[in-house]
Amino acid sequence: MNSFGTLFRISLFGESHGHAIGVVIDGCPPGISISPADFLPDLERRKSGASGTTARREPDLPEIFSGIYNGFTTGSPVVILTSNKDKISADYDDFRKMPRPGHADFTSSVKYFGFSDLRGSGHFSGRITWGLVVAGVLAKKLTGDIIVSANLISAGGSADIGTAVKKAVEEHDSIGGIIECVIRNVPAGLGEPFFNSFESVLSHLVFSIPAIKGIEFGSGFAAAGMKGSVHNDPFTDSNGKTSTNNAGGINGGITNGNDIIFRVAVKPTSSTGIEQSTFNFETKMMETLKVKGRHDTCIALRMPVIVEAAAAITLADLILVDRGICGGRGYEGKRRGGETH
Repeated sequence: MNSFGTLFRISLFGESHGHAIGVVIDGCPPGISISPADFLPDLERRKSGASGTTARREPDLPEIFSGIYNGFTTGSPVVILTSNKDKISADYDDFRKMPRPGHADFTSSVKYFGFSDLRGSGHFSGRITWGLVVAGVLAKKLTGDIIVSANLISAGGSADIGTAVKKAVEEHDSIGGIIECVIRNVPAGLGEPFFNSFESVLSHLVFSIPAIKGIEFGSGFAAAGMKGSVHNDPFTDSNGKTSTNNAGGINGGITNGNDIIFRVAVKPTSSTGIEQSTFNFETKMMETLKVKGRHDTCIALRMPVIVEAAAAITLADLILVDRGICGGRGYEGKRRGGETH
């Protein structure tokens, strides 16, 4: 449904043009130091404003409703939301009868019998990822010394991201991109074989991010063209360090102590300034549609921090699960006074 996680469990709520959007975080341990200001750096990275991003400007300031008291988590569910301020809903009036190609207008109308909110794509909008970033901030605190870092490494098939975005803006079209994420200081032993492998749990959450169309770990799809003698990562010490990292830090679904490396493919924004053909459900004819509204030329520009959040949330959940099964591995997050418990 709208929730993810076993012990560190998050639920996202709201619609793009509704009153507010937000997140409920259940299972967050007590005693984690957190203030509204702690959320702002990551939320700022997600904001629009740069060339190639939407003209919609939202304050995105977090309002804490529960679960945090006197600067620390209490152990009860954390509820944080932000109000939607900059809305132009009239731009979306025609999309129920003429669904936009690439969007969830048609599928959401079918699934929810025509009751879904299509304004700004409703609950299917990338705007809902605000809650993921907020949960990611708490998760990063819980994961202690583990460092999660994601960057956009190409856009529109080019490593020259600025030029690719500029060209797409000039052509009134959109482009996608590739984001690479590296997770450092991960202990060996996180994840379970088969259904709760580290890759499968992380991929589950990553594919919940709108516009993500693919993921690969380590050498990824290139491994299909490699020989085993080349793809295998030789161990170099008793801690499990390897001289190469084609496995991306994971063997048998379990972290091996090396850096976790994965990349995700982000599709081009479905809304573009180019006219497209689509079926009109009222006239029963193919007609030309030009999408109105404010949209990102390259949504991938704002997504590295969202991918980081997904990785951190996955780590937080698997750490708590592992703590319950194995008693922990010394990676618990920082609590009161910077102490480690």
